[in-house]
Amino acid sequence: MDLLLVMTYTAICIVIFKVFKIPLNKWTVPTAVLGGIFLIGGLIFTMNYNHPYSEITRAYFVTTPIVPTVTGKVISVAADGTRKLKAGDELFRVDPRPYQNSVDALKPQLTLALADLSRAEEIMARGVGRQRDVDLAQTQVESVAAQLATAEFELSETVVLAATDGYVTQVTLRPGMMAVSLPLRPVMIFVHQEDPFYIAWFRQNSLLRLEAGSEAEIAFDGLPGQVFAATVEFMLPAMAEGQIVASGTLVSPVNNQQAGRIPVVLRITDEDFTQYADKMPGGSFAQAAIYSEHFHHVAIVRKILLRMSSWMNYLFPFH
Repeated sequence: MDLLLVMTYTAICIVIFKVFKIPLNKWTVPTAVLGGIFLIGGLIFTMNYNHPYSEITRAYFVTTPIVPTVTGKVISVAADGTRKLKAGDELFRVDPRPYQNSVDALKPQLTLALADLSRAEEIMARGVGRQRDVDLAQTQVESVAAQLATAEFELSETVVLAATDGYVTQVTLRPGMMAVSLPLRPVMIFVHQEDPFYIAWFRQNSLLRLEAGSEAEIAFDGLPGQVFAATVEFMLPAMAEGQIVASGTLVSPVNNQQAGRIPVVLRITDEDFTQYADKMPGGSFAQAAIYSEHFHHVAIVRKILLRMSSWMNYLFPFH
């Protein structure tokens, strides 16, 4: 965006030299160059600090890796990735026969355990039995009942359903494949039907001008010439560059030389964006600018440059 400002100043100088027929000599050219350095340099410094710009802005969305509760061979896949799903819609089925067999085997065991308990209680009631026998029979009933409940739950989990409204994408699961109940082996990705998060990544020297409630604007690469009004919701309290996880490796500055950027969540408030919202895929790339209350009159320059950059997307990605 700074390049656009330099190019604009250069174009103005050329027009002035042509229109007023100013000769190109050792006085006029250095004057134009030095004037540009001081004028544009001061403008860029004031604008970049008080009205920060991010060339890295993206629409983020939440996904859930689908991992079956039970392991088995896939016998059918209902989700095809071409239609939206409602909560409770079927995604795929695992062969239920092993789990049905477990249920069928436990049901007669529960019947037998209940019969043993009934006999033990009847003998106890006659005064010739022991309480221990009743307690053992009751324990057996509870144990088999618990096993049967687990088996019935696993049988029900052979049909995998959507937990929320949304859709699956890039479906590669096919009948005959094995679905394994391991967190590291999801069989498909479910995208929740939620509003995306628009996050702009700003340089850290803009920190003092990143305030919740500030006016902002977003320009998407996929919508050339369009700039939408937005507002700053909040700053995420952490950056990935400073993350430390429990491991056997000590922290070293060698792998942490990048300063990192501050993630700022923006909310689009422009009503005109509603007609494009359904067309914008998750992960869409954009540019964003925030306008603070400091040196507010300079914000007009940032707005003009953002629109110029947005129009450049008709030709090629400018950033």
